[in-house]
Amino acid sequence: MSCGEHHDVDCSEILQRVYVFIDNELEDASSDEIRHHLEECAPCLDQYDLERCIKKLVHRSCGDEQAPDALRAKILLRLTEARVETSSPD
Repeated sequence: MSCGEHHDVDCSEILQRVYVFIDNELEDASSDEIRHHLEECAPCLDQYDLERCIKKLVHRSCGDEQAPDALRAKILLRLTEARVETSSPD
């Protein structure tokens, strides 16, 4: 994904790290970098908002259950693959 505007960090790189950003698992410098990008890039902000909503929905549906780390990694990989497929030009 790219909004067509120049950014210090490419949109695709930001979106690859958005899941760990949502989970607050990034160091402060990376979080600030993503936050800054989202402030100036509407398409990435929209994608971030969508991912956050999906995460909340899954959390509500699963209650307090925690997914095993291996399952979590597999899901993140599949989501990344799906994002790449939908953003790749035909």
